Amino acid sequence: MTGAAEAGSEAVNPPRIETLKRRREFLAAARALRAAAPSLILQGRRRGAQEPDGGLIRIGYTCSKKVGDSPTRNRAKRRLRAAAARVLPLLGRGGWDYVLIGRSEATNARVFADLVADMEGALARVHRTTHRAPERDASR
Repeated sequence: MTGAAEAGSEAVNPPRIETLKRRREFLAAARALRAAAPSLILQGRRRGAQEPDGGLIRIGYTCSKKVGDSPTRNRAKRRLRAAAARVLPLLGRGGWDYVLIGRSEATNARVFADLVADMEGALARVHRTTHRAPERDASR
């Protein structure tokens, strides 16, 4: 198959996206690659071959109390989810876990198009640094 045909088939069938729910999944992403942008911090890691769901994209969202009270944090997470829904089907990679961390004030105050651009740039930086050695399991 040619590169154009492969790229076209990926656009038609992007990897399925699931949400990270367990603390250990968030902690594993925190030990991996990281890219900061004005409105968010992106943590990303390639899952190991022994882990299930190799073709899925998994993503988690978090905002600390630095972002604001609970309605403000929830709004920030909604904005991160909306931006991820636009960006991950195009730029996310199957077999990866991502965690988006909202930044104080900036996640809610930033224009949505800029938030999307920040996420695109952070994803590109995380994927550009994948030549690093895979992380070691700290539980051993």
